[in-house]
Amino acid sequence: MNEKGGYIMTCPRVGHINFLNVLPLTWGYAHGAAEGLQLTRGVPAELNSDIVNHRLDVSNVSSIIYARHSEELVVLPDVCVSTDGDVESILLVSRKPIESLKDDKIILTAKSATSHCLLKIILRLAYGAIPNNYIRHITPEDPIPEDATASLLIGDDALWLYHHPLEGFYYYDLGLEWKKMTGKKMVYALWVASRRFAETRPELLQLVYDRIHHAFLTAGEHKDAAIREILPKKPTFTYEQLDEYLGPIIRWNLTEEYIDGLKTFYSLAHKMNLIDHVPEIEFAKVRRS
Repeated sequence: MNEKGGYIMTCPRVGHINFLNVLPLTWGYAHGAAEGLQLTRGVPAELNSDIVNHRLDVSNVSSIIYARHSEELVVLPDVCVSTDGDVESILLVSRKPIESLKDDKIILTAKSATSHCLLKIILRLAYGAIPNNYIRHITPEDPIPEDATASLLIGDDALWLYHHPLEGFYYYDLGLEWKKMTGKKMVYALWVASRRFAETRPELLQLVYDRIHHAFLTAGEHKDAAIREILPKKPTFTYEQLDEYLGPIIRWNLTEEYIDGLKTFYSLAHKMNLIDHVPEIEFAKVRRS
């Protein structure tokens, strides 16, 4: 920054969660959309920290992060990671049925924040459970440590386990559980910008928004190429599995119905003291394409 606190960089610092659920954008970045951007790749928890600590200007983040830092962030319109029911990549794996969970020990992945809140909401309000939660590294090959009753997995690890379930466990898709409980759609991630960046460099914000929105707007056109390009790096998945996941399952358009689901999520999170207020969703001032 210069002496007046304004931005002097010409290269926006953009975070990218490199999960399969944003493959259209990953493909776009690999084919020209990253030009002129300083990309930082990481898991949600890392980029959540980077955006709120001003190490990034724009990033996709866990949707709960906006609620916790809405005074510092604005939401990019039209784009999100969401589902209307099943998500396949946020799984509770348990040694016993979900309705039998009470104060059991549950291991949470260290990679996300929204999924933690979503699990707490579902277990408390739908099943009356208040488990003891611990954050620890877990793998899909050995999902539940011996000293725990259940584990929460997200992202590609959860998607792998969804398609390769191990015997002897119960599996619960949190997207489906949310739909059953509320009847609403669920928004897991948003693209946000630092309010300071949005106010001081609107032309760069417009550039980043256009790149991100275009990648998802044209996702169908490049879907086959994107899947075929990623498959050698993800040999545990089949083309058919990713074809189903990237389209019918995962959605990227932040419509009014999804905003309504997001507001419900924030309201229930506040009811359970997971956030200290229900934020107004303030969108970045960009020309929408």
